[in-house]
Amino acid sequence: TSMDAIKPVQTVVLPCDVSSISFNTPTSNTTTPVISDPSTLSALQKASDLIQSSSLVVFPTETVYGLAANALSPTATSLIFQTKGRPQDNPLIVHISSLSMLPRLIAPDFQIPPSYKVMMEEFWPGPLTLLFPCNKSVVPREVTAGHDTVGIRMPSHPVARALIAMSDLPLAAPSANTSGRPSPTRASHVADDLQGKVALVLDGGPCGVGVESTVVDGLRGDGHVRVLRPGGVTVEDLKRVLKGVKRVRRDEVEKGNTHGDDGVAYSASLGSKQGGGEANGDDIKVLEGFKG
Repeated sequence: TSMDAIKPVQTVVLPCDVSSISFNTPTSNTTTPVISDPSTLSALQKASDLIQSSSLVVFPTETVYGLAANALSPTATSLIFQTKGRPQDNPLIVHISSLSMLPRLIAPDFQIPPSYKVMMEEFWPGPLTLLFPCNKSVVPREVTAGHDTVGIRMPSHPVARALIAMSDLPLAAPSANTSGRPSPTRASHVADDLQGKVALVLDGGPCGVGVESTVVDGLRGDGHVRVLRPGGVTVEDLKRVLKGVKRVRRDEVEKGNTHGDDGVAYSASLGSKQGGGEANGDDIKVLEGFKG
């Protein structure tokens, strides 16, 4: 069955020269990587082949190292849970390399709200995950843990973006550690922890941010934006572009449905045009999951 023990594999760590990767399109609408270093190109091609064959690859992002799989494959995404020992009710964040990958992942009738356009313009590529209504015919249940929403972000790390673009697939990727262990910020952390469980680790050096991405839900009709998990984009960063960020007391958050470790949420709005008023406890929905 799918829950059988994973057969041991030889774990190979391949270095990638981050400075050799550039993108010949300045906007994030489409992404074509240009890789000048042959060994980096070869490493990324190997990784891309593994992703396309529904295997797992560890790659660096600007936040932490991620355990990546083809986000559209139930088989591949199931492997993530087995490899990490991760509870199945914990959803996975989907990583894209360009905005052109977004439409097929989200509900066809979803209109991107003004707050999302502001945040995507300001913080993508970067350590910000936004919740979207998911296209259930495309995104496997393994990724969403049965929720109606999917968390999506566009990483800024050149190795991450290049792998996604070369695979031409969105990648589901939680942190590349056994559940309960610290999130890895170096390839050596991953090799120590997941030795024999994953075939390839792309070594792009230490991660710059070192904390997980911030998870934001702006799907409520009140125009508020809620921070479900604080992370690499701070509440202060969000305050710069959105008005009225508010911390919500722990006891106001839905019981048993907290997000992250401390059950804290924040809310913000674009101001009176997008629905004003302060969030109260009834408005706050904090989705379970997105933890390492």
